[in-house]
Amino acid sequence: MGALDFYTTATGTDLQSAFNAARDHAAWEYGTSGFTGTIAEKDEVTLLDEPKRSEDDAVTRAKELLNSEDPRVNTKYGPAGALPITTDDGAGGWLFFGLASH
Repeated sequence: MGALDFYTTATGTDLQSAFNAARDHAAWEYGTSGFTGTIAEKDEVTLLDEPKRSEDDAVTRAKELLNSEDPRVNTKYGPAGALPITTDDGAGGWLFFGLASH
């Protein structure tokens, strides 16, 4: 099986609860077949120590990390990456991204 890039945002009281909510939503939306190509395939998350960005800027940065094959996020079997973002309403959140089995 191959892998697809995924990018999804979530807010929450902390990184882990936001990650869990994003996974649960993807599993509800796309199923739990094991090859959804979404964050539902990830069991862990790695917060990358970078400044908060807008969602668009965070997606651009995430694509740079994947294209450069950053070992922290460039595997369909490893953790999802997380970048801190500022949401449109001024609240914080995270962009979760990575490669997922498809």
